[in-house]
Amino acid sequence: MRKLFPAIIGLVAALGIASAGAQTYPSRPITLIVPFAAGGPADALARALGERMRASLGQTVIIENATGASGTIGVGRVVRAPPDGYTLGIGHVGTHVVNGAIFALPFDLLKDLEPVALLPSNSLLIITKKTFPANDLKELIAWLKANPGKASAGTSGAGGGSHVNGVYFQNLTDTRFQFVPYRGTGPALTDLIAGQIDLMFDQASNSLGQVRAGTIKAYAVTAKARLPSAPDIPTVDEAGLPGFYTSTWYGMWAPKGTPKPVIAKLSAAVMEALADPVVQKRLGDQGLEFPPPAQQTPEALAAHHKAEIEKWWPIVKAANIKPE
Repeated sequence: MRKLFPAIIGLVAALGIASAGAQTYPSRPITLIVPFAAGGPADALARALGERMRASLGQTVIIENATGASGTIGVGRVVRAPPDGYTLGIGHVGTHVVNGAIFALPFDLLKDLEPVALLPSNSLLIITKKTFPANDLKELIAWLKANPGKASAGTSGAGGGSHVNGVYFQNLTDTRFQFVPYRGTGPALTDLIAGQIDLMFDQASNSLGQVRAGTIKAYAVTAKARLPSAPDIPTVDEAGLPGFYTSTWYGMWAPKGTPKPVIAKLSAAVMEALADPVVQKRLGDQGLEFPPPAQQTPEALAAHHKAEIEKWWPIVKAANIKPE
């Protein structure tokens, strides 16, 4: 018993320190890592959330863009960070699902991260440069069929949503074009506007502003219903490619082992941000769709994450997508 006594005292003290730490958290700024370049859809979502989370947490949320390898570098930064709640990561179906089927990752996407919250999702737009010689989706598909391998499509890298959905489009339409990888869809969109590449399968939040400005063409939204923020863009069903439904869902994670009270505090701050009318309008105008509050929790993200891996890994591996 005498030998156990110091160990018990140490355990009680450690629990006390952990409890005190959770009560005072956060006591300094929090870093939210975005695994893509500034200016893209993931970056825009992170900044909108970070601004509002500051009001709930009482600390600044610093956005850090850690780009490269289709987002795996940024995700790895989160995995290796101390599990103290001061380093978080935002990601999506590409970074936290598809990459696991493409890259030999030095970490486990399910086991080495702590879910914080399921975030809004984003339907895609099929877009081209302004001067592309097609006036609607049927004409675009016909041109691509008549000119195999001549068009170039910008992506955020191997396995990114813009890449995987481009492959899916090729398979459905029996077309072929070249993929051009970037460090994010923000830089890819810049080159599309400049006419350096021909087309993209891009998140509406990233490209809708340019569609409205008339600097690029939009042929369809990859959803069953038109976007409330862009009612003039037809659905894929209406435009001539029925069933091509796809979207990019987002989530927020912390390093594995982050204390549960800290996760709870972060999750509550995210949910408050998503419920804010200003945030809802800002993101809704960009075409983002919000999950119901019951599906925003850490538990909901964990279940959704696992289900998406089980769904997409066989598809991606069958497509034989390789790192670029």
